[in-house]
Amino acid sequence: MEKNTFATSAYIATSPESAFEYLCSLKNLDEWTLYSRMKEQIDEDTWLGTASGYHKNLYYHVKKLQSPLFYGIEWHCGLEYQKYFQVYPVLLFPTDYIEPGTDEKGVYFHWLSFVDPKRQTQMIMQGIHTVHTSECRSLKGNLERKAGLTSAAKGSHFIDTDTIYVDAPIEIGIEYLKDLQNIDEWAHLLRPNGDITSESGEFKDEYDQKVKVSVRVHSLSKYYLLEQEYFYPEYEYYQRSVALLIPTAYAFADPEASGFILHRITFWKTDGTVSHGKLQIEDFGAESMNIKRLLEAKAGNLKSFDRGMSYLPKIQESLVPN
Repeated sequence: MEKNTFATSAYIATSPESAFEYLCSLKNLDEWTLYSRMKEQIDEDTWLGTASGYHKNLYYHVKKLQSPLFYGIEWHCGLEYQKYFQVYPVLLFPTDYIEPGTDEKGVYFHWLSFVDPKRQTQMIMQGIHTVHTSECRSLKGNLERKAGLTSAAKGSHFIDTDTIYVDAPIEIGIEYLKDLQNIDEWAHLLRPNGDITSESGEFKDEYDQKVKVSVRVHSLSKYYLLEQEYFYPEYEYYQRSVALLIPTAYAFADPEASGFILHRITFWKTDGTVSHGKLQIEDFGAESMNIKRLLEAKAGNLKSFDRGMSYLPKIQESLVPN
């Protein structure tokens, strides 16, 4: 996994609209974060406040994401006004996006965090998983309490992720991944079964079961969202996943950073009843390794793959043996 990227998720028994409205207000960070406390409002979408991971105040900025599929925001943080070095994308998945036709209410919250290797402290790196996981639990509790609940609601799904750094231009990645005719090169569990167009086609899986696959790409802020849908017609079964392709320069606020982060978001039944499609997160991870290898080769970059799954700044990269 990409070691500079962190993700946490939760099912929240509230409406997507309520969750979105709550998250858009930076003042609400006072209620559920460990120690992000808003002290002074700078403009409509920006506050100056304290922070859990620093002895300095931070500027907090919120930006709404425009998507026809689901609600989303970005939080931005920095030591100076309008100079933000941390970006935190947040997506709110409706239950019927994950499982078409479900009668489950609520929303699936997904929070992605990037920590620039050049600005990392030991405390940030050692504490971010603990703090963000607990804060996610706190957010769930606050929103569910406001919805009238007295204990934590359990969702029918959970979110798992796989993240990898690809040292190739993001344009190459988008052009390659949005064309379904390329999937035979990087998805080892599928075989074409008839004509395949750039957006859809029929395949057979590792058990020779028919599966219809489709892909769609959406522009989202400064990056892209790739939807993948697998439908087994004989079983009326859907398996959806999405991937974020985020330029490394944007993720880490470093114009010198090349390539992009490939962050794959997957949805799994909490009762474990998955019998078709991918059965484990490692199936996605294996594909991501293949994608990295192929795209970096297309970009003429044959050294980055050997350095592993994580982004390294140029100064650190030069210290890694070839």
